Amino acid sequence: MSSLLKGIAASNGIAIAKAYRLVEPDLSFEKRTIENVDEEVSRFHKAVETSKSELEAIKDKAREDLGEDKAAIFEAHLLVLSDPELLSPIEDKVKTEKVNAEFALKETADMFIMMFEQMDNEYMKERAADIRDVTKRVLAHLLGVQVSNPSMVTEEVIIIAEDLTPSDTAQLNRQYVKGFTTDIGGRTSHSAIMARSMEIPAVVGTKTVTSTINNGDLIIVDGLNGEIHINPTEEVLDQYKQMALDYEKQKAEWAKLVNEKTVSKDGKHVELAANIGTPQDLEGVINNGGEGVGLYRTEFLYMGRDELPSEEEQFNSYKAVLQGMGDKPVVVRTLDIGGDKELPYLNLPKEMNPFLGYRAIRLCLDEQSIFRTQLRALLRASSFGNLKIMFPMISNLTEFREAKAILEEEKQKLQNEGTSVSEHIEIGIMVEIPSTAVLADVFAKEVDFFSIGTNDLIQYTMAADRMNEKVSYLYQPYNPAILRLVKMVIDAAHKEGKWAGMCGEMAGDEIAIPILLGLGLDEFSMSATSILKARSQIRLLDQKQMESLAQEVLQLDTNESVIETVKKYTNM
Repeated sequence: MSSLLKGIAASNGIAIAKAYRLVEPDLSFEKRTIENVDEEVSRFHKAVETSKSELEAIKDKAREDLGEDKAAIFEAHLLVLSDPELLSPIEDKVKTEKVNAEFALKETADMFIMMFEQMDNEYMKERAADIRDVTKRVLAHLLGVQVSNPSMVTEEVIIIAEDLTPSDTAQLNRQYVKGFTTDIGGRTSHSAIMARSMEIPAVVGTKTVTSTINNGDLIIVDGLNGEIHINPTEEVLDQYKQMALDYEKQKAEWAKLVNEKTVSKDGKHVELAANIGTPQDLEGVINNGGEGVGLYRTEFLYMGRDELPSEEEQFNSYKAVLQGMGDKPVVVRTLDIGGDKELPYLNLPKEMNPFLGYRAIRLCLDEQSIFRTQLRALLRASSFGNLKIMFPMISNLTEFREAKAILEEEKQKLQNEGTSVSEHIEIGIMVEIPSTAVLADVFAKEVDFFSIGTNDLIQYTMAADRMNEKVSYLYQPYNPAILRLVKMVIDAAHKEGKWAGMCGEMAGDEIAIPILLGLGLDEFSMSATSILKARSQIRLLDQKQMESLAQEVLQLDTNESVIETVKKYTNM
């Protein structure tokens, strides 16, 4: 039966395909007494063999798509499944205690996991994670439950999940994953941002997709209006096929602007740059006419793996992006981990308020070996393009000075070693904390540029967690309080002859663009897929008129009144 769910339009476009549920399987079971122990042992062996064949296939695919280092994780999992130290005690337990294989597996595995986790040796702690992953797979086969694996999808699908972690999204096979929809999340959640960089339609925050949609259901993801159609009627299907064609035509019109400069109706030039997460995203930047990279989120290099990336690995990634962009600017944000982005292998403490806690520059200044490795890799790559380095989560001037001093130390060391380092690297900060925006006039004397991170600036200013749906109504990008902070930052930069950019989602928002143009923003950095649409919009706007609009909205009192005024001014 056809049905409709509403959510938040997170990434533009229309996708039509079968549902693929990416949900944690229910692995609960009862302890049972077994009569035929040989049959039970044989059932256990069969589950182990099936798991091994799956892991072999996953390992080969990982090697092909992601490289040898990622494939090594699955090699370790295969070793666990061949280890008599683990398998024999499970068989013995089934035989001597006459219990079901599920119970024997869980009891034995839990004992090994606890033992390894209590050791000081990092290698042994990693083995605990391997055992946990592998036994979960075997248990699923014993219970006849399917284990989801997004990297192994081989037909066109739409992913259905409660939420997608950054490492889940990094594993998605772009060739087959046509869109996704989740129970939770908003436009600024990482899954939404990744969807835009992957150029696939997404609807998030539907609350009930995982409880409503079954594997194999035909789904329409309407990323333009935030709707999910489940098993649609032929009439609705035809209507959406036409909408998808119309949207492709509209994109073809925008594509004509790919090699054009971004200039307003009255001749004011601004820079439209892209936010990226990996070197693979460059293709999207170039195809969409990006004039630079305004935010390279380096944390994706650190995710979905068992250990920190080496200096060499980081150097190669940064070099690839800089060379790929030629002489165009590339703003690289140093490691921004914490909040909703975790690295399991760092064993960071659990916090009551991770968004307000030990993250980003705070972690880097404390764990200096991690920070210095990244800075060395960046400095080594700097001679291959137009690099700008940006520190995230700066809340006071001391943090910026400390970070810059460490950068200078590493630069000096490299030069002493005879390594070539560019002499023209601009050093800036991300403005995402209100204290920094308020003190922008002081910061502007020491930094080379500002990039306003509105996703966090809004949540910190409004004291409203952007992941919490109960307070999502307070995520108000056009609230005059936010606009005044943005103005303070732009004005402070210009007074000192510096430039100000924006790399939050607001930079590509059609209501915000006229205001930001009027406030004098120099660089707008957004998902690559938003660039041509934004360029098309800016070409129709008169910058002088937008200055008047900006002055007017700064005096308004609510988010809603700002939206109304922008629509009136621009005939939206």
